[in-house]
Amino acid sequence: MTLQTIIEQAWENRDLLKEQATVDAVRAVIEDLDKGKIRVAEPVGDDWQVNEWVKKAVLMYFPIQAMKTIEVGPFEFHDKIALKTNYAAQGVRVVPHAIARYGSFLSKGVIMMPSYVNIGAWVGEGTMVDTWATVGSCAQVGKNVHLSGGVGLGGVLEPVQAAPVIIEDGAFIGSRSILVEGCRIGKEAVIGAGVTITGSSKIIDVTGSEPKEYKGYVPPRAVVIPGSYTKKFPAGDFQVPCALIIGQRKESTDLKTSLNDALRDNAVAV
Repeated sequence: MTLQTIIEQAWENRDLLKEQATVDAVRAVIEDLDKGKIRVAEPVGDDWQVNEWVKKAVLMYFPIQAMKTIEVGPFEFHDKIALKTNYAAQGVRVVPHAIARYGSFLSKGVIMMPSYVNIGAWVGEGTMVDTWATVGSCAQVGKNVHLSGGVGLGGVLEPVQAAPVIIEDGAFIGSRSILVEGCRIGKEAVIGAGVTITGSSKIIDVTGSEPKEYKGYVPPRAVVIPGSYTKKFPAGDFQVPCALIIGQRKESTDLKTSLNDALRDNAVAV
């Protein structure tokens, strides 16, 4: 049987987790995730495919693992999942106190400032994970992405059919942005500091004569800042957060890592 078949059967019948063959299959999937041989989600044309069976393996990995004390110099951890190792051979720069869990994948040229990458996540070549940024479980981050300080990419394990957070190649994510619930950021988009986007967030393009609305998706090369809109409630009208697309990224900012440059190009005071 294939790994996928074994995982699917165990998902339906958890008693199979008592069998060594099933345990070995779950651990083999996590090892393949760690090495980048498989992914929780992968691009298919202009869309993304979620590999639900891989997420199921991640969820079943926890109950088969025993708690263990991990010592790193003077530091001590107590967890079920080991930390990634052998960074030099992978061509990854890891600054103390950066942590990546076993079962996540970091491509060559990734830089991790003091930050965190969770199991199931995939981070592409040349991406910067800046100070105190977090890459949640199963999040997919493309190549040459810049996750600025304090960015939070949410983890998505359950429900298994839910899409993870996806950041496509070349995107710039501003400080303290929060991107969760399976939202998708298109290639080379620029997300301003403090923007919050969920899978159901309103993202309103205000560059034309009429607003154009997206849900949980930022188109390629869009420049996005925090915004709000008026919503009626029984108690009255109140402002609700949203994200505003105010323009397109210009070629002059393509080779820069400054969010200020992109915002100035679109006449936003910084």
